[in-house]
Amino acid sequence: MTASLNCAGISKSLGGRAVLSDLDLAISAGEVVSLLGPSGSGKTTLLRSIAGLVDPERGTITLDNRVVWSETAVVPPEKRRIGMVFQDYALWPHMTVAGNLAFGLQSQRLPEREVAARLGHALEVTRLAPYRDRYPAELSGGQQQRVAIARCLAARPALMLFDEPLSNLDVALREDMRIEMMELVRREAATVVYVTHDQAEAMAVSDRIAVMRDGRIAQFDTPRAIYEAPADSFVAGFIGGFSVVPGVVQDETFRLRDGAAESLRTPGARPGEGMLVVRPEDARPAEAHPANRLQGRVLSSAFQGRCWRLAVELGAQRVRLDWPEAPPVGSSLAFSLPPERCIVLAH
Repeated sequence: MTASLNCAGISKSLGGRAVLSDLDLAISAGEVVSLLGPSGSGKTTLLRSIAGLVDPERGTITLDNRVVWSETAVVPPEKRRIGMVFQDYALWPHMTVAGNLAFGLQSQRLPEREVAARLGHALEVTRLAPYRDRYPAELSGGQQQRVAIARCLAARPALMLFDEPLSNLDVALREDMRIEMMELVRREAATVVYVTHDQAEAMAVSDRIAVMRDGRIAQFDTPRAIYEAPADSFVAGFIGGFSVVPGVVQDETFRLRDGAAESLRTPGARPGEGMLVVRPEDARPAEAHPANRLQGRVLSSAFQGRCWRLAVELGAQRVRLDWPEAPPVGSSLAFSLPPERCIVLAH
């Protein structure tokens, strides 16, 4: 059922603007990969190109070493063995759950026994068997999303594409549905390309994440690798609520550009201008790392459950810190950062 995917040199322009620029992406069979990026980064255009809903201008797309798109050969969408789950579910309102699942299979002229077997399996793995005779309007948002996934699974695709599949659900349901959905696709060993602009969602579902910017992939790696070692200041600023502070490194010591704070030891940092990555959870009491002590002014605080998220002013810069309590707004706050956690990226 699963297949590898390879996109090589994919380029696409819309309205005279480059949306995808010579993009390469290779995904192994059974891997779950998220395309993560801001609006306009090209992630949805890439997904639709893979599905066959958009034609690139250059490059090749192969599925298990079979070319499905090139400048000289195009396989129609319905013959690519690709299933797609949309954010709006796209269910037939006049058909029952079973009818929605069976419709696509019957259009393939499959034998009735095969249709029944696939239908039964899809309903079982998505726990929708008790709802097989209900109509979409009689289901909750989460149940409708499961129907959309079941319909995709019933078609036995080589590749599953998810386009912001949870964006229409409320926060609590979205988290539950995300866990359930990923348990399902991993149990089926499906190859998945998952489009989202939600960093936490990408971190939770992916084997690897392709962070996209201006039609290119800024970094493609595991969630942990991207979190621990972002490739540049764009990735750092986008991926995890990090603060990125400009400054200058000399002799493995970082100083804020405006000289608003004491210097910081940054082992291994290259000399020259750079951007210091400050992760909120890395903030420590001032005495924990005296050599990396900073002094700032509290601008705001927000309760996060396990801690308070502070906005702290450092000269002309602002950083986000996780702190065990909420100091008064306007008060001075001394804190430190562990030297080994002080990453400086090229400017």
